[in-house]
Amino acid sequence: MWNNPVEPDTAGRSRFFKMQSTGRLIIVSGPSGVGKGTVLKRVFEESPLPLRLSVSATTRKPRTGEIDGVQYWFISREEFQAKRKNDEFLECFEVFDGGDWYGTLKRHVFEQLEQGNWVVLEIDVQGARKVRAAFPDAITIFIEPKSVDVLKERLIGRGTEDENKMQERLRRATEELRFAGEYDHRIVNDELDQAVREFCEILERL
Repeated sequence: MWNNPVEPDTAGRSRFFKMQSTGRLIIVSGPSGVGKGTVLKRVFEESPLPLRLSVSATTRKPRTGEIDGVQYWFISREEFQAKRKNDEFLECFEVFDGGDWYGTLKRHVFEQLEQGNWVVLEIDVQGARKVRAAFPDAITIFIEPKSVDVLKERLIGRGTEDENKMQERLRRATEELRFAGEYDHRIVNDELDQAVREFCEILERL
């Protein structure tokens, strides 16, 4: 399903530990359609901490309303592979064979950490494993649905995929949910206010 993840480098690990006295790294994962973006938007509005969202790079085309540098950095496959070859990603992966690539650019993350910010990586479970292996002090949070049926209703409500793609997302979501126990904290996004409150409380305790 996921192919060719980038292994963490020891130089990046050493540099990160030196920055732990300033910024913190927060890894957030959860299946597509669970509402990660909605929860994070509210957390960013309500938390007093200096949170910054890491913007991932991707080779997929932007959806309606998405802005380059806001939701993602939209780059060509050629540029992505050049950056990958130059070891510019903390993690990157290809979704399905011959599909689109996604990755977290080291430069943007390190710049924010050096400024004392708490950097939020919204990445999938495979990417999270790679980053966590390199940076074990990262805060890890998994956002999950009340049930797969609820998740299916949300995906149908979005109306962004045809039936085949939606079924594939549900299959992938079921697989991702198996990894929830690897995270330090789990939040069920059944009631938005409660999920946001739990998220903020986790950060404030740390």
